[in-house]
Amino acid sequence: MAETQQEQIGKLKGDEFVSKAYTLFEEFKSAYESEWSRLEQNDRFYLGQHWDDMQVTDSELAKPMTPVINSTVENLKADLADNFPQAIVQPEAPEDQVIADIVGALIRQNHDSSNYRREYMMYVHDILVGGYGVQEVGYDATANRNIGAAFIRYVNSHNILFDPQVTDFQLGRGVFKIMPQTLTYLESRYPDYAGKFAQDTFSLKEDNELTYDQTKSILMIEFWFKEWIEEGDTGHWAVHMAQMAGRQLLADSREEKPEGYFSMGEYPFIITPLFRRKNSCLGYGIPDLFGDTQKYSDKLDQIVLKNAALSAHNKLLNGKGSGFDTWDLQDWSKDVHEGNDPSLVTWMQTPPLPNYIIAESGAMRQTIKEESGANDFSRGNTASGVTAASAIAALQEMSSKRSRMIAMAIWEDYKTCVRYEIEFEREFNVLPREVLLTVNGQQVTATFESAIMERQSAFGNGEIPIEFMISIKVERENKFTTTAHNELVLQMVQLGVLTPAQALELMVFEGKEQMLSRTVQQGPSPEELAMMQAQEQQAALDQQIANLPQPMGGANAVDISGSAPVTAVQ
Repeated sequence: MAETQQEQIGKLKGDEFVSKAYTLFEEFKSAYESEWSRLEQNDRFYLGQHWDDMQVTDSELAKPMTPVINSTVENLKADLADNFPQAIVQPEAPEDQVIADIVGALIRQNHDSSNYRREYMMYVHDILVGGYGVQEVGYDATANRNIGAAFIRYVNSHNILFDPQVTDFQLGRGVFKIMPQTLTYLESRYPDYAGKFAQDTFSLKEDNELTYDQTKSILMIEFWFKEWIEEGDTGHWAVHMAQMAGRQLLADSREEKPEGYFSMGEYPFIITPLFRRKNSCLGYGIPDLFGDTQKYSDKLDQIVLKNAALSAHNKLLNGKGSGFDTWDLQDWSKDVHEGNDPSLVTWMQTPPLPNYIIAESGAMRQTIKEESGANDFSRGNTASGVTAASAIAALQEMSSKRSRMIAMAIWEDYKTCVRYEIEFEREFNVLPREVLLTVNGQQVTATFESAIMERQSAFGNGEIPIEFMISIKVERENKFTTTAHNELVLQMVQLGVLTPAQALELMVFEGKEQMLSRTVQQGPSPEELAMMQAQEQQAALDQQIANLPQPMGGANAVDISGSAPVTAVQ
């Protein structure tokens, strides 16, 4: 069987490997030219700069812009921020629950120390504007003061290239991450290559406002590729990573880990498309669907403004037989003008536009909001008379289907990220780490070591990994949903279904953990003590009744529990 291009490039070394890698990069780059143009156009729609892409015959015409796409994207980002995910790690076996709790606490600690919320919001922005977001999972040995930690990191969609020939990028020939670095940095970081870096023929697009001398920077390329490693009659894929700049090979993971950078053998990236594209792992964004509508509505606004400007500048018609001097009529300082026929002097006004043209612009913008899911209810605007938090939450729930669908896709990919993160902690963790667990409302310290995620095989032939299941909990709801939830809990307390302590555990508010801890330290309230004493007394009475001898049957036998007389069976 002929070797695939993945197998071939994985077996190359040195200059031959660099040449092959740069040839593949040029192929990917050529395919991505139109994709980069699309991403830049979508960015201009988001920033309201789409007039730069529209042909305007008169340069003096106004270029109005109502930021409907911008506000739509920001509203959806706010919805997805409310649905920020938090991983709940669950074991496959009940006896591993404590280990799962420790691993879950470790994941939360990783995300807190790496400020994953910031990474999440940039990732969501790329999904909505560019049409897809990319995340990378890895392990940073220098994190936590060189203790090490796994991470989930946002990757700029402008700076990563996947194989354009495949739909599933995991089956592709490689993945390229690119980022310009200054020559000063590269020569300081890699002094052995000083003066050897070749100038690139390609550079990333500069910032809209800032420019720089691109001859003083080199494109840093991080090339991920796979190699097929045979093991008898079978084998497996090994993923490797090489760093290159200026056609120099700076690092190659095969030197230290020839068996593969990660044992899982997969590229450590996850792509989340918004509107999936056929035969591609990428997607389309909000501007791709509603960009034309934004342009047409702004063009109508331009027509309306032009009409308003013409209406404000009336024209004077002076007939030849009027006898009035045209220049004399333009002199507004004169009170008297001489002429023969004033009926030949008239004003000409620009007729107003039809009402349907003015209304059409607003209808187009409303269409963008409605069809994208950024309508009034999802924004928190409700009709007069709707004041109950539960009613507002219900209306928002019905109106936010679009953002819920996006959140579901994000959560599924987030689960994959967390699974990778757990595997990297299992594979790379060396030093023990302390994590905090909440047990019965109190925080306790536990120690994480990668060894706790292994157990002895039931057959006694070595250790096997403990597998975990990942579920998602929304960390923070919006205020209307939270208020509606708390109202329901309080109603259950009033009905006697829940005790105040149980209600406290179910309610959602800031400072809940501190309140639970204080409640545990203070002990039960007087009301709870009275209820507990009553329950104990009733239990003691029931036990005494159960211990009494049963009465003999008779016509007038009496039930000792206090119920009505029972007639004995003859």
